[in-house]
Amino acid sequence: MTIIHTSLPEVRLIEPNVFQDSRGFFLEAWNPKVCVALGLEIGSFVQSNHSRSVSGVLRGLHFQIKRPQGKLIHVVRGQIYDVAVDIRVNSPTYRQWVGRGLSDENHLAMWVPPGFAHGFCVLSEVADVVYHCTEPYIAELDSGIIWCDTDLAIEWPIKDVNLSAKDQRLPTLENAFASGSLPNFRA
Repeated sequence: MTIIHTSLPEVRLIEPNVFQDSRGFFLEAWNPKVCVALGLEIGSFVQSNHSRSVSGVLRGLHFQIKRPQGKLIHVVRGQIYDVAVDIRVNSPTYRQWVGRGLSDENHLAMWVPPGFAHGFCVLSEVADVVYHCTEPYIAELDSGIIWCDTDLAIEWPIKDVNLSAKDQRLPTLENAFASGSLPNFRA
């Protein structure tokens, strides 16, 4: 397993060792002891989620207020473009984002720590995405920011997106903060 640094110091990629032969492959998707030995301490997961989406679907940018979730994301089928945005107001990387292609071929996982908004778009016909969370999902704490916030200028690889009704109504980061729906996450 290899830990890969990104332009946002807390967001990391995990590249597993893949053992492949004519029967298929085997990989260790998560091992907390190995990650700690490599300098990445995540803690423990309390919930795992699995989503299936079709080409052009964009989910996000989501976060949870008061009990922010850290998420370890990997793709078990297909390909996505995964994005993390630093929404911690006193962070030196506040409002900065990082994006990376994750797929069932490159086997990369992305660690999105608490205090970051998360979203992804589907680049393949279908994508199955699994994410392990450090806090349980609590509907009344669920929040987000609009995917196309011009102040963030995220360079999504698709333009014609398929959004849920909820995601269509999300505010910009500035409006979320002004309305009080963005807590003062600490770096």
